[in-house]
Amino acid sequence: MPDKKQDLIDQTLQDLNNDGVDRRGFLKCMAWAGTGLVWTMSGGIPVSRAFAKGYGKDAGKGADFTFVQISDSHIGFNKPANPDVTATLQTAINKINAMPQKPDFIIHTGDLSQLSKPSEFDTLDQVLKGATAKQIFFVPGEHDMLSDNGEQFLQRYGKGTKGTGWSSFDHKGVHFVGLVNVANLKAGGMGSLGHEQLEWLEDDLHARSASTPIVLFAHIPLWTIYPDWGWGTDDSEQALSYVKRFGSVTVLNGHIHQIMQKVEGKVSFHTAMSTAFPQPAPGTAPSAGPMKVPADQLQRVLGITDVNYLVSGRSLAVVDSPLGDSGASASGNTSAPLAVADSIHG
Repeated sequence: MPDKKQDLIDQTLQDLNNDGVDRRGFLKCMAWAGTGLVWTMSGGIPVSRAFAKGYGKDAGKGADFTFVQISDSHIGFNKPANPDVTATLQTAINKINAMPQKPDFIIHTGDLSQLSKPSEFDTLDQVLKGATAKQIFFVPGEHDMLSDNGEQFLQRYGKGTKGTGWSSFDHKGVHFVGLVNVANLKAGGMGSLGHEQLEWLEDDLHARSASTPIVLFAHIPLWTIYPDWGWGTDDSEQALSYVKRFGSVTVLNGHIHQIMQKVEGKVSFHTAMSTAFPQPAPGTAPSAGPMKVPADQLQRVLGITDVNYLVSGRSLAVVDSPLGDSGASASGNTSAPLAVADSIHG
């Protein structure tokens, strides 16, 4: 006799779009994206673990400053995967505003819009005006460059940036670098930084002490996750060679709409959930794209990333929080996401 868990899974799958996501792939995505991860860095060695419901309430305690990453808002998208992306972005902003330690600023890692229309950016701006953190840094996603090669994005959000929107700034001892890898996509949709930006990056980092914590942020992952879907950056190896001498490097990306992480030496890579819709886990569907989940599950697979930095200990904590109640994963095991991540990354 089928058990209740299997009945629930089968019923859930009946509510999905016909998007080619099989049962195993759906459960991987749900289990992974619906639960947060905490990263702590001590002596350049990052450690990650799942956090239980409520952990995020105290995540910022004792930190010298905190900032929040949001990504892939896709304002203007209106399909079954999420017919109201403006509302879920507003939920994300409300969640940020309710944080016990107010963030110093917000970073948006691209795909602000769906079709880079002025009306979409107008709507985004109206929502972001409600954020208590008034300073917001942006890098474009490929959707922000569709109609005008990024001119509208640069006009609104690119003041003081170089080239197609890259820039850097310092905050309380940490050096932040925003990179653009969507202006010249390669075969299969792979990201590319290009020679000019790479030269600028090398020069930007040259004068920094090796003890300076570095945070790189860009839209498409700066590590190769799944090239068949364009989930990577073809010249990222050169960019990453410039940060090898630093003792603490964190790389924050969006684009794939789900949490993934990797550590290479002293470099920690992290991708964020979207505020709009999830995508299938790598290789579990014919192609990447919006994935519909049951309406009452949607906010469990959308979220924000809260980053806390403790200057005295040079430690960094990255906490992913779903917009809705995370609860348990579909398997009923809150520790499942780490096991899933390990199996995919080998």
